[in-house]
Amino acid sequence: MGATTVEVTIRKTHDSRRSRTVEFLVDSGAVYSVVPASTLKELGCKPYREKDFFLADGSKVKRQIGDAYFEYKGVGGPAPVIFGEKRDRNLLGVTTLEALELVLDPFRGELRPMTMNLMGAVPDYSLRTVVRRRQR
Repeated sequence: MGATTVEVTIRKTHDSRRSRTVEFLVDSGAVYSVVPASTLKELGCKPYREKDFFLADGSKVKRQIGDAYFEYKGVGGPAPVIFGEKRDRNLLGVTTLEALELVLDPFRGELRPMTMNLMGAVPDYSLRTVVRRRQR
């Protein structure tokens, strides 16, 4: 099984004209996506906070976080993004995948549409509806 990479278009917001297409390593174990800070700043994205992160070797790094609009195969959504530094890898994390309503199929190495359930919807269990369903 190999690594899954995809090209995703990034904008500051849905309505922004300027965009960049970036190649990402899909990392369903990462919470946030990572995009080079220079790319995000070029698009007009601004960080609004900093956060400490731990690398695989246990070392701690500080990175800035902002928001960006991501689009993949015609489906888009906003998500938090880490302003990547010089040696950081472009990663597509789970918050971005959720914003795009996508899941990683690790067996096929591809992104697939997420099956959506509307848990707040109330089914119609009125007597008339139940009788109609039984008559079919």
